[in-house]
Amino acid sequence: MKEPDLVSDCVRSMIRAVDIPVTVKCRIGIDEQDDFEFLDRFVCMVADAGCQTFIIHARKAWLQGLSPKQNREVPSLNYERVAAIKEKNPALRIILNGGITDTGTILAQCERLNGVMIGREAYSNPYFLAEIEQEIFGNEPLWKRDDIAKKMAHYAQEQANRHGTPVKSITRHILGLYHHQAGAKAWKQALSTLPYEDGAGPEVIEAALKAKNKAVATQRTA
Repeated sequence: MKEPDLVSDCVRSMIRAVDIPVTVKCRIGIDEQDDFEFLDRFVCMVADAGCQTFIIHARKAWLQGLSPKQNREVPSLNYERVAAIKEKNPALRIILNGGITDTGTILAQCERLNGVMIGREAYSNPYFLAEIEQEIFGNEPLWKRDDIAKKMAHYAQEQANRHGTPVKSITRHILGLYHHQAGAKAWKQALSTLPYEDGAGPEVIEAALKAKNKAVATQRTA
């Protein structure tokens, strides 16, 4: 963002080279360059090069003093600046990114923007995608979490047979399947240990599911 001329040249070259849309993802600012004018100038210059879609993470980036991880959380979110860019540039597709963890926010922001991008929430809480399908797109019926867990066990077996994929390479991506649900702790504990034992296979997913269900039953009778 410090060099909008360079970004514009890159975008222009990419547009000439490919037959698919070229989009740009950026922040709302960097370091001390953190105002509407800075962001608007960047967007306008890159749009003049042919980019029509901008995915804007509604946090500025501190390039000095903060780690990449801290840059995902520390700078304050500013959805209003992203909305102001859309208002000033109505012909552009402006998509919001950053801190979106519920469908209410999605619905509210889509009333004034062209869409939202879900990032870390889709990984830490993958069933959020099912909630989006149901509450945003009206798609039903949806698979239950337990059904997904069982299907992942079949998938893990298939990948082991075809490619020798270790089960831990799969289970580490489904730790958040029961995010904020009863039994979530037992599920995560099982999948944080069993897949790393010698000889572990897809059966560890079924074992984790049993551990989760046992924890739920115990909570109900407590």
